[in-house]
Amino acid sequence: MIRGIGVDIVRIKRMESAVGRWGRRFLDRVFTQEEIDFCYKKSHPYASFAVRFAAKEAFIKAAGLKGISFRDIEIMNLVSGAPVIKKEGKLAAALADSGIEKIHLSLSHEREYGIAMIVIEGEG
Repeated sequence: MIRGIGVDIVRIKRMESAVGRWGRRFLDRVFTQEEIDFCYKKSHPYASFAVRFAAKEAFIKAAGLKGISFRDIEIMNLVSGAPVIKKEGKLAAALADSGIEKIHLSLSHEREYGIAMIVIEGEG
């Protein structure tokens, strides 16, 4: 059963400006070290940061979980390239308590914008 749907869009230049202005302070508040390393290995790191930020926002909207921070939501990619939310730590416990079973995630970016969509499945 679908329990929630979330979508978010981020202007890539806005992400670049935030990183330029706040640097590590911003990155460390929003992203895990693994996400930061992944994004900086890309040819367009700010697009990668933007879609991950959008995914975290979309997940928060869809899941409605209390007490989960941006850093508790880690966006990674499978070997196939498909994006996933890592279910570990505080997030794993919150998902188990809430009855959320599956999280479907799609990311995309084009020139100026990055977008993420989340569909959450679980028990009623």
